[in-house]
Amino acid sequence: MKNVVILGCTGSIGTSAIKVAEDLPDRIRLVGLAAGNNHTVLFEQARKHAPLAVSINDPARAGELREMAGSSFKVYSGADGLMRLATMPEADIVLIAIVGTAGLLPALAAIRAGKDIAVASKEILVMAGKIVMEEARRYGVRVLAVDSEHSAIFQCLEGRSADSVRTLWLTASGGPFRATPKEEFKDITVARALKHPSWVMGRKITIDSATLFNKGLEMIEARWLFDIEMDRVSVVVHPQSIVHSMVEFVDGSILAQLSTPDMCLPIQYALTYPERAASERVHTNLAKLGNLTFEEPDPDRFPALTLARRAGEVGGTLPAVLNAANEVAVEAFAEGRASFLDIPEIVRHTMDEHKAVEDPSLEQILEADAWARRSASQRL
Repeated sequence: MKNVVILGCTGSIGTSAIKVAEDLPDRIRLVGLAAGNNHTVLFEQARKHAPLAVSINDPARAGELREMAGSSFKVYSGADGLMRLATMPEADIVLIAIVGTAGLLPALAAIRAGKDIAVASKEILVMAGKIVMEEARRYGVRVLAVDSEHSAIFQCLEGRSADSVRTLWLTASGGPFRATPKEEFKDITVARALKHPSWVMGRKITIDSATLFNKGLEMIEARWLFDIEMDRVSVVVHPQSIVHSMVEFVDGSILAQLSTPDMCLPIQYALTYPERAASERVHTNLAKLGNLTFEEPDPDRFPALTLARRAGEVGGTLPAVLNAANEVAVEAFAEGRASFLDIPEIVRHTMDEHKAVEDPSLEQILEADAWARRSASQRL
């Protein structure tokens, strides 16, 4: 039995994690649930699963939840609430499924409290991968991947050292504009960008998948998760999204992890690791699928990959700047204040303006994040 805290329980990853817990009631107990502002869904989840504590961003909503809950569970709010749930004595593992950078400090707090963490918020490792992984080693806890790509690599590696790896191959669906000519990019709408061909995800990550910034962030995340240099992390486009990623070893052998796309599978593996629990949720019929195809990504139409590789190779505070500028640009696009083509240009300009700190402290990383948000907003 694993006692699990979910930070971001009402989002796409959080609700999938709830499904996994419902599939495995003898293996997973939800002891803490934290949401943004969706107090209605949070209360229904809490009523059904009886956690010890919940947290919601808005203190006013927390007051309403207390009235609804009575003495059933404790109710916290805001940043303090996230920290309280991240460090709950009863928790064995904390799933970080908060969109953006808000999960960084709770993730570090969970590690320092001796909790394993399952990372769905890739921004945590993009911004502060070195610090997070060093802290995990210091406190003897695991950092487990929830992204399907990193879960696949983790399963293929099975504890083998980085020295045995030639290349980590992250697969990308190519998003909804894989075959769209670049001259049409100026007319791309938010509605079109949100129609992902393979996965059902939240707004930010779906738009990131359309620009391939999601894959760029995953490259940097893989660099830290698996302690491997950026030049050994590559991307291949795989439209069917059946091969979730691959490891090419130094002898030329390639191992891949395959399954029908369903985020419940990597979430379940992270929450039950090192065991595998039986589940009927995912079935894959390769004969029915027929063909699996692969293509080179187009860096001209999707400059996000080049920008991310540059940020990962330079390191220091530059990945935090890449991430923050992209968050600002994506939000502006979603609100109609920027075009689809503006997104990589805003990120590129912000990166060009930044003087990277080589080996930053957490404070310097957060300062770079704040600076990048101001700079990208001014560019808008």
